[in-house]
Amino acid sequence: MRKLTQFLFVTAGFLALGLGILGIILPVVPTTPLLLLASFCFMKGSEKFEAWFKQTGIYKKHLESFVNNKAMTLRQKFTILLFADIMIIIAFFLTDMTAVRIMLIIIVMYKYYYFFYKIKTLPE
Repeated sequence: MRKLTQFLFVTAGFLALGLGILGIILPVVPTTPLLLLASFCFMKGSEKFEAWFKQTGIYKKHLESFVNNKAMTLRQKFTILLFADIMIIIAFFLTDMTAVRIMLIIIVMYKYYYFFYKIKTLPE
């Protein structure tokens, strides 16, 4: 069972990495969250793949400063927030439940608070 779990994490890591690389080319796809997901999956799946991923230029360019300093550039923050907002707006309009809509508004407010007050902003 452990081998299967590791295999699934590594597979998910490569899928997230591929989508993250696609996000470098296409501005609509968020790069940083997908690369963070890839890093998490490699960490859970295999020490070998985690070490490999941390040596790549993609990791060093897009994630290293966030992982080491808990900081992002303003552009990275806005990209992540915009992508998340699109998903939340879709959910907001697809539901008729007032309680769910209120919860989504609270999530958006907390998300912005966290990104701008808890994560340091690096110069571009």
